[in-house]
Amino acid sequence: MSWLHFMEIPDRIGLWWIPGSGTAEVASLRPRRPHARRASADPFAFAGGFAGREGEHSIADAIGATWNRYWFTPAEAWQLAIVRILAGCLALALWWSYFNDLEAWFGPAGIISRELLSGWRSPWAVSLFDLVSAPASLRAAWFVGAIVLAMLTAGLATPVVSVLAAILFSSLLHRGPMLAGPADDVVAVMLWCLAIGRSGDALSVDRLLAARAGRPAPSPTVRTRVALGLLQVHAAVIATVAAVAQLKGDVWWDGTAAWWLATRSGSRVVDLTGLLAQSEYLTNLVTHAIPLWELLFAAGIWFVPLRRLLIPAALVAWPLIGIIAGEPAWGLALAALSTAFLRLTGRVG
Repeated sequence: MSWLHFMEIPDRIGLWWIPGSGTAEVASLRPRRPHARRASADPFAFAGGFAGREGEHSIADAIGATWNRYWFTPAEAWQLAIVRILAGCLALALWWSYFNDLEAWFGPAGIISRELLSGWRSPWAVSLFDLVSAPASLRAAWFVGAIVLAMLTAGLATPVVSVLAAILFSSLLHRGPMLAGPADDVVAVMLWCLAIGRSGDALSVDRLLAARAGRPAPSPTVRTRVALGLLQVHAAVIATVAAVAQLKGDVWWDGTAAWWLATRSGSRVVDLTGLLAQSEYLTNLVTHAIPLWELLFAAGIWFVPLRRLLIPAALVAWPLIGIIAGEPAWGLALAALSTAFLRLTGRVG
């Protein structure tokens, strides 16, 4: 039995036999192998094959077919629309957090001066907020960004505002990079991915107006699949990086990290010190469960049987980790990012 039978990368293996010689008439009479499967439309399915003497598909061909299916299978916009709504809400909340301190941070006599900024960001980095510093212009730019993010969330003029939202949000982060937290970074990633896809083709004001005008529902697009693929890859990479960063610290190995996180009174959302103080084993369990979950999510999310369990769990686990770590917005952002793996066809995967 081939080793391919033991792999699922990440859904299932479609093994089929394709003759490499002979006439079409002869080829049409040759039976498929008993274990053959029809090619799957699932972008996660692995197009496996053998490299036989009769010219059958090689492993390289199978990997190439899987790559093309994953990135270039046209996808409907429902998944991306859900990400758009969640990312838009989070972006609006983070955007709002800057409002009261715009002048204090970025004004003519603001804390983040041009000199200070030059030491924090690349000389190639640019920001539209570099062009404004007067209080009135700062607030005007902020209101424009808020309107754009609200339009993105509602799905109004989505092809235009999705690009503007990514540019404006990134501009604000580049104007004060030392102020940006992990949630800001995750939301920025989601906004740039949304700028690629057609998230306004579903669950949007754009789609509602188009339906009232009698225009047919849009067809699945490759752009949307590319955007979803980028979101999925980023979700796995961010989870991996978080786990690796944690495992560099001794407190994550000795099981006390959860305690030290709980004692940070300045950032904690809920005081868990009383609960964790009751049991050292509970503290150890919570500590080790966090990187274990992150690694399990990063690797297991690509396997359909696990993905069907991990996606519902992610909607709960990421916000809980965010609360424990004192970064609730980051936890919500990762939960929103995880919805890129949802399938609105009655199943997950």
